Amino acid sequence: MVFSRRDICRLLPQLTALVGSAATESFAAEDSVLPSKAYRLENLPVHRSEQNASRPVLEGETHSGWHIELHESALQPGGMPHPPHHHVHEEMFLVREGTLEVTIAGQTSRLGPGSVAFVASNDEHGVRNVGRDHAQYFVLALGRDRS
Repeated sequence: MVFSRRDICRLLPQLTALVGSAATESFAAEDSVLPSKAYRLENLPVHRSEQNASRPVLEGETHSGWHIELHESALQPGGMPHPPHHHVHEEMFLVREGTLEVTIAGQTSRLGPGSVAFVASNDEHGVRNVGRDHAQYFVLALGRDRS
């Protein structure tokens, strides 16, 4: 079965809306093998920084030993989660609401709902909400920062 970027963006928010466990059980500990599980967005703890917010969804190892981490972020208009940076692991940004300006290795793109950005290892990248309303997106980190 082949999924388009649009299919993935439609499925990810639905995954978070499925019945899950209590908030204290929602976040899988780092380095644990991730079990099959549904995560309700409203049960995930919110971490606030100035006017921005994020919710850790899951983090751990797949059965094959691949490390993944997923979190949801919300940015106020003009907001950035942090300055541009780079790291060894790859990342995908999946835009749920709003308009993000994503800069990857000096190339800037404006992304709306359903859009996806992929950041390869060590490419400098940054994200900014350039819309008039809040922006909500998911970040899927693939791998670890060990070289």
